[in-house]
Amino acid sequence: MRPNILFVTLDQFRGDSYGAAGHPLVRTPNLDLIAANGVRLSRHYAQAAPCAPGRAALYTGTYQANNRVVANGTPLDFRFDNVARAALRAGYQPVMFGYTDQAADPRRITDPADPRLSNWEGVLPGFEELLCLDERHQPWLDWLRSLGYTGAVVTDAEYALATENERPAEQSVTQFLTDHFFEWLRTQHGPWFAHASFIRPHPPFVAAGEFATMYSPADCPPPLPIPGQRHRLHDELLQLSGAPTDSGELASLRAQYYGMISEVDHHLGRIVDALKTRGEWENTIIIITADHGEQLGDQGLLQKLGYFESSYQIIGIVRDPFRVAGHGTVVDDFTENVDIMPTLCDVMDVPVPVQCDGLPLTPFLNGERPPHWRRSAHYEWDWRDGIIGQREHQWPWDRRLERKNLAVLRNDTNAYVQFGNGDWLCFDLAGDPTWQTQVTDPAVVLPLAQEMLVWRQQNLDRQLTGMLLRYGGIGRHPDPPPVN
Repeated sequence: MRPNILFVTLDQFRGDSYGAAGHPLVRTPNLDLIAANGVRLSRHYAQAAPCAPGRAALYTGTYQANNRVVANGTPLDFRFDNVARAALRAGYQPVMFGYTDQAADPRRITDPADPRLSNWEGVLPGFEELLCLDERHQPWLDWLRSLGYTGAVVTDAEYALATENERPAEQSVTQFLTDHFFEWLRTQHGPWFAHASFIRPHPPFVAAGEFATMYSPADCPPPLPIPGQRHRLHDELLQLSGAPTDSGELASLRAQYYGMISEVDHHLGRIVDALKTRGEWENTIIIITADHGEQLGDQGLLQKLGYFESSYQIIGIVRDPFRVAGHGTVVDDFTENVDIMPTLCDVMDVPVPVQCDGLPLTPFLNGERPPHWRRSAHYEWDWRDGIIGQREHQWPWDRRLERKNLAVLRNDTNAYVQFGNGDWLCFDLAGDPTWQTQVTDPAVVLPLAQEMLVWRQQNLDRQLTGMLLRYGGIGRHPDPPPVN
């Protein structure tokens, strides 16, 4: 019998912000339970930020250099395979609750009045959207109106989110999504594939109900400091997305962030209990990750941006009830969100698409370490949308947009940052994990730059490169016929 699959994404969930990661403050008993019955990925990374680029890499198993979703609103090329399409091939009817933030390919839209041409929060092809909680959050606002609320609470989604602490936690957007998932789950009697895409712990930094007072700001650890020696991009980001300079205000912000995490954990516990009650706990594969991280004041910044790993190191848990050898293990190797689609394909028993840059996590789920696993994590950030509109860009002569990007290689000891304009940075993370100490020694920097170049070369688009229109043209580089 095929397993059920629950695919959970959390928004801006840092990898160091839950109990299973050894955090001294944040209480996440249900995430800990799922990890104890599965595998925790202790050094798991998103491949891009913000939401749409991060999710494009997650859903397609491809690096940004290949999928080219570089901003919220960049269309996802329709040709790309994805987790929902793979689920369809495996015989599932994949459904989603929340959002996937994937803009439609405009080349496939013939009606100029089609609303998808002006909405970047589209649905990933292949999913049936059962609850739409894009940035408008209309179903949730309508429900709050039915409870008797009026005014901005039911007309302004940002205001409704920013005032969740003023209402009972049972009326939160997280509870709303979870309850809708339960309504659907009660109708299911066979193998199912569900994607629950929670917005929390996304800003505004306000937790719901009693979760808003769960953590004292005085107990929250301070953020990583602003480096004294900075790249000019960092200085620009401090102006655009700087964290509060008042330590008390920043501590309160972090306390609310942790409260949102504990609320999400609470509802994941409700889901685990429901699966156990239905007798499906031992037949449900659970994958939990995030689209990207959150600076949370580190290096003086908020949101998800730049090259610091606070924006990219994220939560990662895979629970496969059929692979008990890996249960309770912690993977300290570098894993990436591009590995999620190949892993889902493996557990659904469908071939991993040739497009995938990631690798199946299956050996780790079996308690084994693959012999040729990656030695570093990679992520990219493109900020061209920050300058669009300043003046017209004349193609093909004006290539400024193509220079507004960076790529990062992070290994056990260093982080190497390559900018699209030729700038570079290198950090000593073995001696200083706070990203304060830069390295300029060519003996250290050159091998890292070469490794990044090799990474790019080895992950070029391979859709047709493995085929030869010779000897039948079937398979990946088929052997020539034998010579008699």
